[in-house]
Amino acid sequence: MLTALPGIGEIEPGADLSQVITVALRVSGAAITEQSVIVVAQKIVSKAEGRLVRLDDVEPSARALELAAVSGKQPALVEMVLREASEVLRVGPNVLIVRHRLGYVLANAGIDQSNVCAAGRPVCLLLPLDPEASAHRIREALARCIDPAPAVIVSDSFGRPWRRGVVNVALGSSGLPALVDYRGKTDRYGRLLQVTEVALADALAAAAGILMGEADQGTPVVLITGAAWSAPQCGAATLVRPLADDLFR
Repeated sequence: MLTALPGIGEIEPGADLSQVITVALRVSGAAITEQSVIVVAQKIVSKAEGRLVRLDDVEPSARALELAAVSGKQPALVEMVLREASEVLRVGPNVLIVRHRLGYVLANAGIDQSNVCAAGRPVCLLLPLDPEASAHRIREALARCIDPAPAVIVSDSFGRPWRRGVVNVALGSSGLPALVDYRGKTDRYGRLLQVTEVALADALAAAAGILMGEADQGTPVVLITGAAWSAPQCGAATLVRPLADDLFR
């Protein structure tokens, strides 16, 4: 079952997200179990962590100016993308695909300008410095108020190769197995599974994304109940494919 928690409101830098979520959970009256999951939109995590950048304070580099001319994007925004990226993979009209410093391959290094306001000044919002650590901090703080503490996923919407549209994926997680390995197990007919791994955290994030939306829904926290797992806990960083396994480079 998925429930968008009510009354989250606008999140300001320095906000205590665990307290905001605790209040919303109490208002919702939802029961929490050891396998309940709180999915938190990256955007409010980044806002709480002060990851806002005023673009008119950014001086574009020569490389940023070059890529801005090709992509048609704002030079200051391109400069911030370069600062967050470890590698530029593709550039075209209105397209800038990079490998983020945390290993994600995505457009614009995950930098966002929607639903971000700074008194009329152009701003952008960066991904959290360490989404995994963010998920752990939120869960640890929730544990001081809620027993048992729910698992936590920090999610963001990504595009996908050869598919149109975006879906939510897990950037960071705490308290659940982000990746469930079925290799070595058998199917119903006794056939040995050799390659099957299930991205549980991504699947839960994608489900939550239906309620979060991408426009003006204003529901950045979703409670998932009824999920079940028995695999060992591991973080969402395990979902990032190692460069050595990248067959498309």
